Amino acid sequence: MHKAYLILENGTVFEGKSFGAEGEAVGEIVFTTAMTGYLETLTDPSYYGQIVVQTFPLIGNYGVIPSDFESDCPHVKGYIVKQWCQEPSNFRCEGDLDIFLRKNGIVGLYDIDTRHLTRIVREHGVMNGKIATSYDGTVPEEIKGYTIVDAVKNTTCDKEEVFSPEGEVKRRVVLYDFGAKANICRCLVNRGCEVTVVPAYTKAERVKEIAPDGIMLSNGPGDPAENTEIIEELKKIAELKLPTFGICLGHQLLALAHGAKTEKLKYGHRGANQPCKEIATGRVYITSQNHGYAVINDSLPDGAEVSFVNANDGTCEGVCYTDEPAFSVQFHPEACGGPLDTGFLFDRFVELMDENKNV
Repeated sequence: MHKAYLILENGTVFEGKSFGAEGEAVGEIVFTTAMTGYLETLTDPSYYGQIVVQTFPLIGNYGVIPSDFESDCPHVKGYIVKQWCQEPSNFRCEGDLDIFLRKNGIVGLYDIDTRHLTRIVREHGVMNGKIATSYDGTVPEEIKGYTIVDAVKNTTCDKEEVFSPEGEVKRRVVLYDFGAKANICRCLVNRGCEVTVVPAYTKAERVKEIAPDGIMLSNGPGDPAENTEIIEELKKIAELKLPTFGICLGHQLLALAHGAKTEKLKYGHRGANQPCKEIATGRVYITSQNHGYAVINDSLPDGAEVSFVNANDGTCEGVCYTDEPAFSVQFHPEACGGPLDTGFLFDRFVELMDENKNV
């Protein structure tokens, strides 16, 4: 492996070694604290445009398992780990991490102090950086000018696709793909739903033609406020009064469509150990999260109430709409590999659809 460098926007430099694809990569540096699920992280479209740092020191120990992917390919700009396992061991393993990254053109960096790097991001906030093959003592201009744009446009599907359960179709759902994780669809199909996945820019008129029992708004990458065209369409979707469930970016876009505002967090919430408190019950759940923006609690309009808050910083983690059959959460109830604490929210969505059909 060759010597490589991570150059941060603030001038900090880490010297390490390269793995994965050859070359250089510029992106937004973010960290995730998840101890497992590195394959889901790599293939989660929500990481579009970002260089991901794994805080857990050993990555790749169970190899590459395609059935665990959240999308067809990785969406990260680069990948940073303390140590990668060169000899993975798992009965489901179909390859190793280095070859997987090379095949998909993802530049990797290892053998740096990821704990130190994480502390920098936590103290100074998310910043841009570059995985480089050389360093001349200066911060490249391309780092300072980097910004993530057209994230949803570059991760959404390009045509409709229908997924059906093996048994009886009990209800039909339209799933808006803003960069959807595959397990959202699986969770719905496993509950007897026929799921029509539609591109992010699908018009409300098309949804009316499909005539679903409910609407699912998926996760996705980027600044939610950038998606003005989608937000305007979601205002029309809300007028249909169909049961609606939003996750992550879908949660943010639904709030924006109702007049709320969003803000960028200092370093975001990324990992599988984020505690969230449900306001109605006082119960705290451990959740999986991956987002850099949040709905501003006090910006919610009449008819919308905060339903979950992050137990660490009090930010909005869920909204319940009291004048229509809709709710949303910032975290991931469909998380693989876990935690599975909030999977019951899919059951709530199913119940909401069944109640609405019987009205």
